[in-house]
Amino acid sequence: MNTKQLVLMSMLIALGTALYLVIPGFNGGMKPDFMLTMMFIGILLFPKASHVFLLGTVTGILSGLFSTFPAGFIPNVVDKVATAFLFYIAILLLKKVSQHILVSTVLTAVGTILSGSIFLSVAIFLMGVNVPFIGLFLTVVLPAVALNALAFFIMYPIVLQLMKRSNMQPISLSA
Repeated sequence: MNTKQLVLMSMLIALGTALYLVIPGFNGGMKPDFMLTMMFIGILLFPKASHVFLLGTVTGILSGLFSTFPAGFIPNVVDKVATAFLFYIAILLLKKVSQHILVSTVLTAVGTILSGSIFLSVAIFLMGVNVPFIGLFLTVVLPAVALNALAFFIMYPIVLQLMKRSNMQPISLSA
């Protein structure tokens, strides 16, 4: 892990955090998690286990700190770390096609569904209440999937272009 990679990963997470803070909430203050989108971009650019652990942990902690969901800190940390590694496994399994924009956008959508499901499951379990999972899933997770996939589709090529201009190369998934 070199300094340039750490700086870029930090910038991605900072951008995701800034977007998260300025996007207004809906359905009782819950909002899409653009930190998740930036985490996915970071994992696609730097697919190494140590990078994935760092991205997942930092994203989870920041998401938890800024969460508007009651008792949302622990569910955010659990969900981001788990989602980061599951996303990493998916791109390793699909290494020949995972760098294509359409495939990576679909992976982002699936990753957001997975993240939302893990978050809601852990939050409902920890709170010990009978909150309807499917209602929260339909009203919060599915809109977040659409917004995260769209944001990824727009931002990923921009980040790649900026890296190319700065003579920085993503880590390749060699066979």
